[in-house]
Amino acid sequence: MIYLGKLVNTHGLKGEVRIVSDFKYKSLVFKKGSHLFIGDDELIINSYRPHKEYDMVTFEGIGNIDDVLKYKGKKVFIKKEDYDFDGILNEDLIGLPVYGDGKLIGNVTNVFKNINQELIEIDNNILIPYVPAFIKSISKDKIEINVIEGLLNED
Repeated sequence: MIYLGKLVNTHGLKGEVRIVSDFKYKSLVFKKGSHLFIGDDELIINSYRPHKEYDMVTFEGIGNIDDVLKYKGKKVFIKKEDYDFDGILNEDLIGLPVYGDGKLIGNVTNVFKNINQELIEIDNNILIPYVPAFIKSISKDKIEINVIEGLLNED
């Protein structure tokens, strides 16, 4: 399962919900007929619209706020095999070793978005901007970075 975002609130009385998501491939997922997983429930998207920083969704068979209140505050997931993503998912980077100048720097523990860009977090509290200036290459086995002066805490 791939983390898509968090269902943060309901909207209106007809069962529409607000989802906050930084997922790279939202345009592939937030479509009528897509399957989302919240807790133990599998829900099918009936409608989607972007609104401010939210992804507004209604689900098939749900037309009342009372039926979606139980999902408020819950994490939303998708099945990776349901989609054909053209590129690398941030989730695929977790655990990969990161090398710079041929030396192991650490392993990826997280990939997240700050205000301006995505960052790759390495297990020794190093943050690498996920931009071409820093990322030399990514394969299924490792990440190679450009070590720029001041990037690593070197003595």
